[in-house]
Amino acid sequence: MERIICLAIGYLFGMFQTSYIIGKIHHMDIRQYGSGNAGTTNALRTLGKKAGAMTLIGDMLKCVIAILIVDAVFKNRYQEILPLLGMYTAAGCVLGHNFPFYLGFRGGKGIAASAGMLLAMDWRVFLICAVIFIGLVAITRYVSLGSMAAYAGALVCFIGFGAVGSYGMDFPHTLEMDVIMGLMTALAIYRHRANIYRLLNGTENKLGAAKTAAK
Repeated sequence: MERIICLAIGYLFGMFQTSYIIGKIHHMDIRQYGSGNAGTTNALRTLGKKAGAMTLIGDMLKCVIAILIVDAVFKNRYQEILPLLGMYTAAGCVLGHNFPFYLGFRGGKGIAASAGMLLAMDWRVFLICAVIFIGLVAITRYVSLGSMAAYAGALVCFIGFGAVGSYGMDFPHTLEMDVIMGLMTALAIYRHRANIYRLLNGTENKLGAAKTAAK
């Protein structure tokens, strides 16, 4: 039951669509512009740096806050599996961000929300993935490539740190956390399927390129 509660809390916070709200302030539905995605990159390209930064911070914070709430609620009763419950909360947040029911299940790709998860759960993983993301984007200017590589890096880090006992859980719960993270990674890659196609065909938009016309 506690896992379902964590998913529900995460989903509730995940539905806070920062870029959609910022777009509405500018009298537009950001999903009708650029890539059609309600996320940081599209906010940056469509509305500029300020909107992009606000979206990144907002989407990260919603996951951080959700995990902190779960930690506060369950720390006395489920202290030994708090990392696992945090992962369930993050999964719910990503699902709420990607598939908000009140927006016809059309949201973002969950990358910024996932960055918030890394920040809240393990600063080491956050720093490693930040280096991967920033390095790849700096070299290639492909945000999608950096995002997918960072996500894969996070999966490897969680598996590695979990294997050496960093999260203080027994093997079954550590394995369960790795499985949830693996499913989140698979979802992130699936949500980037169009980007993967464009990367393979050399037509993917690069960071700093001209804004995409309205759809």
